[in-house]
Amino acid sequence: MTGTQRSSEGLDARRRKLLFRSWHRGMREMDLVLGSFADAEIGALTGDEIDQYEKLLEIPDTEFLPMITGERPVPPDIDCAVLQKILASRRTMTF
Repeated sequence: MTGTQRSSEGLDARRRKLLFRSWHRGMREMDLVLGSFADAEIGALTGDEIDQYEKLLEIPDTEFLPMITGERPVPPDIDCAVLQKILASRRTMTF
């Protein structure tokens, strides 16, 4: 997989930025997880979910990846609906 499979056409500036950031994390594993999630969901997220997603993208990859893979528990202060959607989408991913 080389990157986004979704066009940013039709997305507002905030969602376009999040789509780009999802595919350009710095750690390829996180690019694949978050980029694939953003490709599928960015257009359908509510305003509150966009806020949640922005906060999740602020977490450094070295801290976030172990939570995504289940190696480290998710702290209650970042557990949110969008994180649960990311975790659910990861379980259905095939590489």
